[in-house]
Amino acid sequence: MLEVKGIRKYLGDREILRDISFSLSDNGITALLGPNGAGKTTLMRLLIGFYEPDFGDIIINGYSLDANRIKAVSHVAYVPESGGIYPEMTVFEYLKFMADIKHVTQADFAANLADLASSLELHQVMEQKCETLSKGFSRRVAIAGALISNPKFLILDEPCEGLDVKQKVNLRAFLKKRSRSCAILISTHIMEDVEAMADRILLLSSGQLICDAEPQELKSKANKLSIEASFFSLVQG
Repeated sequence: MLEVKGIRKYLGDREILRDISFSLSDNGITALLGPNGAGKTTLMRLLIGFYEPDFGDIIINGYSLDANRIKAVSHVAYVPESGGIYPEMTVFEYLKFMADIKHVTQADFAANLADLASSLELHQVMEQKCETLSKGFSRRVAIAGALISNPKFLILDEPCEGLDVKQKVNLRAFLKKRSRSCAILISTHIMEDVEAMADRILLLSSGQLICDAEPQELKSKANKLSIEASFFSLVQG
């Protein structure tokens, strides 16, 4: 389980996040939504240990980020909105590098690589340099790199950004399947992705968590038929 307990975060004199508390179980897909400037990126950076909270704590698989940062972040993988892969490496070299820094055994690496290469259709680019990949392949390679160590928690910033329709459908199906054994947090502005994947929604506005609900609950709360309409109603309200 991942637990966020009363988090507050300042950048300079500005309070970015105010008293954020929630928990994630060991599976399912949670969508982190909010307008630009709501604090989504700051929250994700706190969850991966890039930032330290000014107040509160984050517990990941029983380890406190404050007291045992290395153990805590070892259970989390993160894919940023852009970048995240090393252009001079081949796809295989990059995935092996990501496995090595997470101390994945050779046997587990081979098994995980075979599974991810098949599921994300990466066989044809394994020996290709990352700098030559299309946007679609770059996203899939970055996600494969995050999952090569079988993390308990996967955080994805705009996972379907830049993908064509077929790639989006395939990636959504892959993530839904993967979420049976890994808790996934996605941050996105694409409401179609939220409708297709999310089991739960966290809605941030002005640094506060204003809604934590299942998609249907969110729609009922806002008295709207879609997540997009509910989002605008609650944020503007």
